[in-house]
Amino acid sequence: MKALNRTTVPTTPLPIKILQFGEGNFLRAFADWMIDLMNENHGYNAGVAVVQPIAQGMTDMLRKQDNLYHHIYRGLQDGKATSQTRLISCIQTAISPFEARAEYDQLAISEDLEVVISNTTEAGIVYKADDQPSAGQLAETFPGKVTQLLWARYEHYSGDTSKGLKFIPVELIDKNGKKLKEAILNYASLWDLPAAFAEWVNTHNYFANTLVDRIVPGYPRDEVADIQAAIGFDDQLIVSSEVFHLWVIEGSKEIQAAFPADQCGLNVIYTKDLTPYRVRKVRILNGAHTSMVPVGLLNSLETVKETVEDEVVGAFVRQIIFDEIAPTIALPKAELEAYAEEVIERFRNPYIRHELKSISLNSISKYKVRVLPSLLDALAANGELPQGLVLALTHLIRLYLSSYEIQDDEGVKEYFKYLRQSTHSPEQIIQSILAKTEFWNRDLNQIAGLGELVTTQFEQLLDGATISDFLTTKA
Repeated sequence: MKALNRTTVPTTPLPIKILQFGEGNFLRAFADWMIDLMNENHGYNAGVAVVQPIAQGMTDMLRKQDNLYHHIYRGLQDGKATSQTRLISCIQTAISPFEARAEYDQLAISEDLEVVISNTTEAGIVYKADDQPSAGQLAETFPGKVTQLLWARYEHYSGDTSKGLKFIPVELIDKNGKKLKEAILNYASLWDLPAAFAEWVNTHNYFANTLVDRIVPGYPRDEVADIQAAIGFDDQLIVSSEVFHLWVIEGSKEIQAAFPADQCGLNVIYTKDLTPYRVRKVRILNGAHTSMVPVGLLNSLETVKETVEDEVVGAFVRQIIFDEIAPTIALPKAELEAYAEEVIERFRNPYIRHELKSISLNSISKYKVRVLPSLLDALAANGELPQGLVLALTHLIRLYLSSYEIQDDEGVKEYFKYLRQSTHSPEQIIQSILAKTEFWNRDLNQIAGLGELVTTQFEQLLDGATISDFLTTKA
């Protein structure tokens, strides 16, 4: 088996146009995979410089392989299992600024640099008033490091308006680009940097808000020996993902011109408002996950794949997605239905074992965020409660009142333990749960008919009813 490096796999050097904060599985199986395809098939000609945003990271492993690695993407396409392996070669250098500060500083003034991509986790885009590094010291936070980088670039090019950068963060927070920009400007003020610099950041650098969607299990540890034998290389950085990918970018024409992934046959969407796409993902994909978990677990199912392929529970999942959730979203029907079918196909991915138990964590708060808005919107639009989404709530309550080991906050667990030990009637139990404003941010008893319907369904479950009984009754 051969070592993986640029001697065993000769490659053409690429100009570094993209600075990437983050070297983890997601960016390597998502952004770098796209950039590699853009280079090969569309002449993008962009190299990536990976920067390790925290002291502990993987840049040393990348350097050992000359920044090469294989990406395996597999799943279902049009109902058929597919698997493809690709050598990713767009990363040109991997730097830990904690160990190679001079090399990192040189990136800030690179003539070719245009785009900054980042994934520093949900906690990465943060402003801390005590992050005030002394001369020559790295800032603690990611936005602080970016502020230092931009200040070095501003000084080197004497405020040249053409030397601003385009930022495309993928951290999983709402308005990620806007919040990154705000943090940078806050640091500029905290550190008493010139007002002209803040104006340059504000006017001549561009920040996109984004939404990303791809399941990335990461390093396929259980099968790595077979994969290495198949590719013929000793690759310690193999990363696996599903086939599906989506990148929605709410950004300016300058960002679109610098990163034209939407013109390269990739599922990348530039839009003036990504809100409908965020709502679509949260309500359809995440909402379906949250709704199916208690139903599946109470029907002795273990995985997402088993659940959607079950004749009865699978029909329930399709009902809530197509009949109850999708109509509440302000996007074209055909587009929503195509996305929903993709979601179902992703749920059936034979290469991913997605256990219901593992996604049952904090199901109360997940229902509040992912499902309840669809229930309320459906009620407002149709004048009646969506039966499937209510049934999901009833099953959630039944699950939490069963012997199932709840995975939730201690307060939630203690509350349901109290209810299990009480002598309250089913009606009193449901009324108490729906009244918990700390669960739902409102008293759900105020929703006409909800308490009565949940109580009726709950009593039926106590009497031994299964999901098939409810679907038969509905029909």
